[in-house]
Amino acid sequence: MDVLALLTADKVVGTKETLRMVEKHQCKAVFVARDANPQVVQPLIALCEANGVEVVTVEDMKKLGECCGIKVAAASAGIL
Repeated sequence: MDVLALLTADKVVGTKETLRMVEKHQCKAVFVARDANPQVVQPLIALCEANGVEVVTVEDMKKLGECCGIKVAAASAGIL
């Protein structure tokens, strides 16, 4: 899945919100920034792997934030 899909898709932004939606089986794909703190995103990645949710790596947090339509960097986001 391409990160540009975040521009138009229903989504959640931020690791806490994305983690909640994966727990509720609401996410189709999760995007994680390569430069995000591993301690922050590793539980999300593990949960995605356990639930069969696709994890896509994005080059950096700034680009992920831009693709989500926000003015700040984002460690992760999910498509609902």
